[in-house]
Amino acid sequence: MKKALLITVSSDEIKKIRRARYIKFQQCTMPYLAALFPPDWEVVHIDEETQPIDYTSHYDLVGLTFHTPCCYHAYEIAKRFRDRGTTVIMGGPHVTLVPDEAEKHADSIFIGEAENTLPLFCSDFAQGTTKKRYEDNGVVDLASAPLLQKQHFHRTDHTAGTMFATRGCPNSCEFCTIACIYKNKFRKRPVSEVAKDFSSLKGKVVVFWDDNISADLEYAKMMFRAITPYKKWWTSQASIKAGEDDEFLELAYKSGCRHLFIGFESVAQLSLDGANKSFNKVARYKEIIRRIHSHGISIQAGIVFGFDHDTPDVFDETLAFLRENGISQATFNMLTPYPGTPLFERLRLEGRILTNDWTKYNSRTDVVFQPKNMTPEALLAGFRRANREFYQLGNIVSRLFRSRTNLFWTLPLNLIYHVLLKLNKTAG
Repeated sequence: MKKALLITVSSDEIKKIRRARYIKFQQCTMPYLAALFPPDWEVVHIDEETQPIDYTSHYDLVGLTFHTPCCYHAYEIAKRFRDRGTTVIMGGPHVTLVPDEAEKHADSIFIGEAENTLPLFCSDFAQGTTKKRYEDNGVVDLASAPLLQKQHFHRTDHTAGTMFATRGCPNSCEFCTIACIYKNKFRKRPVSEVAKDFSSLKGKVVVFWDDNISADLEYAKMMFRAITPYKKWWTSQASIKAGEDDEFLELAYKSGCRHLFIGFESVAQLSLDGANKSFNKVARYKEIIRRIHSHGISIQAGIVFGFDHDTPDVFDETLAFLRENGISQATFNMLTPYPGTPLFERLRLEGRILTNDWTKYNSRTDVVFQPKNMTPEALLAGFRRANREFYQLGNIVSRLFRSRTNLFWTLPLNLIYHVLLKLNKTAG
């Protein structure tokens, strides 16, 4: 029997940044890919967020998945195993976005989705005829997607685990990697398969690792009806489209949705228009937030600072908007032009990329491009101040008093973030 080690890569720098986030959701990539190996393979998964890598055991194959800021650490891991003669394969966002770089550090790389190419690789591996690159330009049919192998979940994050119902997003925001990776090929799993996966997770809280669970409202409504009998709580990412359909919100709540991450990105319409996200209408934000709250669902706002139309006033304007509209939680990021995205190419042509050190591309500790209307130092300082002030005690009370949604959950979490941001200066 052959033995494969799958590694969810997390560098020391990224782990330090994530200490400021109380909930570190399970990554479901490797528990999902483990199901694609033939039955004559033994598959082991190590998640570096919780476990050290075992370099002493023998493995026939080592597979790595990682995001851009972890790439150099991933390359070091690969070298250690390859120096011992172990075959190393790589996939994930950074590999797909920068394949020419990644293939220098692996025996084989996987560009894009791996449902069709990983079984092909395993067949080639058995015959000793593996290729340097595996890329499937077709559309992966999620109807045949295997169930997640839950024994490969290792994090303690107060959830039963993560899963997905859909993949990709139909939008093409300039800064987003999703459209580049999936090329706008939005797909949906059969509702019956989603319900089966959902019911098999042991516990009461589930995270849908979907890029945009509201991309197809009618599909989402069918899926909500199918999972309602299992009486679990769940959360996911959605666009503002979720707040424009009362039936969607009603069925979501009945099926267990208590919290949604909404990509508002900016409270300035010009910034959204410039990022090819003009479908977000700031004038509609207040009503959308009110409707979501009225259905008993709290909101975590995704906010990005550093768009070309952002001035130093953007930080106070954003904080005021979030406070006045009772946003329970917020994830602030600095605009980051990930390699391979339209944003990176535009800024590169404009001479505004400041560094190609990918470890700095984490949206939290470094500004990697020249903003238009402020200095890099001002962007970093404003980002850190927004984090601190959003989770100050007075702001917490003001925001939660306005929303009054899921206080049993949102109040303790806000207080925890208040403490963590005091302890972790790099995050705020």
